[in-house]
Amino acid sequence: MLNRDALCSGAYLRSFESLPTDLLWTQERIDRSLEETLARRPSTGDVWVFGYGSLIWNPLAVVEERAAATLDGWHRSFCMNLIAGRGTPERPGRMLSLEPGGVTHGIALKLPAMTMKEELRILWTREMVTGAYRPIWARVEVVDGRAVDAIAFVSEPAHVHHRTDSRPTCIAPAIAGASGMLGSNAEYVFRLQASLAAHGLHDAYVDEIANCLRKLAPMPEPVDPDIGARASSTHP
Repeated sequence: MLNRDALCSGAYLRSFESLPTDLLWTQERIDRSLEETLARRPSTGDVWVFGYGSLIWNPLAVVEERAAATLDGWHRSFCMNLIAGRGTPERPGRMLSLEPGGVTHGIALKLPAMTMKEELRILWTREMVTGAYRPIWARVEVVDGRAVDAIAFVSEPAHVHHRTDSRPTCIAPAIAGASGMLGSNAEYVFRLQASLAAHGLHDAYVDEIANCLRKLAPMPEPVDPDIGARASSTHP
């Protein structure tokens, strides 16, 4: 599993050095993207991050508060060609993003004010290796009724790895056959489904992909979907 030390030491970025150099972002470019996003910060209140994929079970950043939340106007989509991490150039898989339309139920993560920039830099290093995401500020509704401004990593349609067809029946065979240094692509889908269920959430799109995968590949051993989140959170 991806860990905090790999991100802080630079080992995570170095693990992608076999990819085309014009595809990879340097740490300087990643840091610049973070600063540009912070410059667009809509308020001076708490900084939240909206987790809809692996940030749910393995955020790696230290968080002050976690809460189920809803993001309107975006839906989950495995619309990114995946050639590293859980796929290879020879056998690419699909990675999760958000595309316009619909609604997404996920987890809002509040970052500690004292270490906010440090935690965001870790998240940016993790998510922006190739610039395939576009970080935005979005209004999300937390389960207790609060509306907070949160950072969400959404799809970048102009990116070379963006794909227009993300239907479950289309992408399941690629996901079933893909794996890499972080594990199998199918394991990611099953972890996502289990993590959502652990928080009383579900996504019909994720369920459909998982069902397709169960027909194509054996189900991995059950996992504790929140083990990474508990280890990196100040509030279990």
